[in-house]
Amino acid sequence: MTSAIVSTHAGAWRKAAKWASVAIGAVVLQAGTAFSADLVISNWAGYMAPDIAESFKAATGLEIEVVNHATNEEIMGKLMASQGKGFDIVFVSSPFAEILNYQGLVEPLDKAAVPNLANLYPEAAALAYDPGNAYSVPYTWGTTGLCYRSDVVKTTPDSWLNLLQPSDDLKGKVTMLATDRWLMAAGLLAKGYSVNETDPAKIDEAKALLIEAKKTLLAYDDTTFYSKLVSGEASLVHAWDGWCNYGITENKDIKFVVPKEGSDLWVDTIVVLKSSEKKDAAMKFINFILDAKNHAWAAQNILYKVPNKAAMESLDPALSQQYPNMAMSAAELAKYELLRDLGAAQRDYSRAVSEIKAAN
Repeated sequence: MTSAIVSTHAGAWRKAAKWASVAIGAVVLQAGTAFSADLVISNWAGYMAPDIAESFKAATGLEIEVVNHATNEEIMGKLMASQGKGFDIVFVSSPFAEILNYQGLVEPLDKAAVPNLANLYPEAAALAYDPGNAYSVPYTWGTTGLCYRSDVVKTTPDSWLNLLQPSDDLKGKVTMLATDRWLMAAGLLAKGYSVNETDPAKIDEAKALLIEAKKTLLAYDDTTFYSKLVSGEASLVHAWDGWCNYGITENKDIKFVVPKEGSDLWVDTIVVLKSSEKKDAAMKFINFILDAKNHAWAAQNILYKVPNKAAMESLDPALSQQYPNMAMSAAELAKYELLRDLGAAQRDYSRAVSEIKAAN
């Protein structure tokens, strides 16, 4: 997912350590330069198959160049400065897709050119920021919760308060995500409020709870929290579902649970820029990604759920047996609250988080 959803899990919550060097070498260098490529795509490192350029060219005859952005903010800065020029397709988190659409920088989807939209779950075509997928296509989605060592934690955690007001045996063995939206969401949800809350008084209540919780933490950690579970340094961590899966890979006693108060629904999306002169090719690329086999790559290799019914149904059942949160249905995910653009209230979140981190 930063000041308003870090890279939607920023460059951090990609399985970048495994894929970044492969992606850069196999995708960007094969694709040539921006001047010779048919499409220029900006994405997080390792978020597509390393042979995407080869396979897309084999299927369509078109060449792509993939350039990487580390965070949503990085690519947004470039797009705002250039009014989108220089890129044809970008991958951004849903609140940022909202902003780009509001700014008039994205092209409506030519649905006749993207028949594989039919592979999406109905819930993926009913997301509140873009009902009917008018201008964006969801690429991955998931939620946030508690990731813990079931062989160490005495009672299965089921509340955000298990994280914010841990039992004595867990104090100093807990980590929380530091990114504004997810840090604040834990406090807001624990108080019974929305993850998109804009009431300053409620934001202050959550801030006070999070300042108290800081006294019990081992660390704020957006990148190595699952490794701390594996090593035993931490016992309970605030985690994105896909990243908890990386811990499960190394220790079968690691489990993931969504607290009873609920959680967020995060979505990473694909948009075509209005400034693109290659819109037909861009629609072909989106249709290519939505092919069940191609889209399944993300679920198989990044261990994130994809909103593609055909792709998810093609997966080996052993995957969801090893990683139970991969079996969460679209209907289950849709129960959680979609992260939205906060508008001016983002400043209140950023200020609250600064005060939390500065508190003793």
